[in-house]
Amino acid sequence: MEELGFTVDDTVDITDVVCPVTFVKTKVALEELEDGQILDVHLNDGEPVQNVPRSVKDEGHRILKLTDNGDGTYELYVMKVGD
Repeated sequence: MEELGFTVDDTVDITDVVCPVTFVKTKVALEELEDGQILDVHLNDGEPVQNVPRSVKDEGHRILKLTDNGDGTYELYVMKVGD
């Protein structure tokens, strides 16, 4: 397992839903975290990996890393920034 350099506080798997529900589930998971905590979002290639990171960033959160799992899915690591 690759060393991330940060600790993940929560994980949400949105591979079983389609846009725009992918962002809604991500946003709800972020709302449950404290500022500075990190969410790992497991998402699919295509629309989710194109739209979710952009939407999260537009909400003011910080994208730490986006990793291609090599199987059509990605891990998106997001730091929650202020409400």
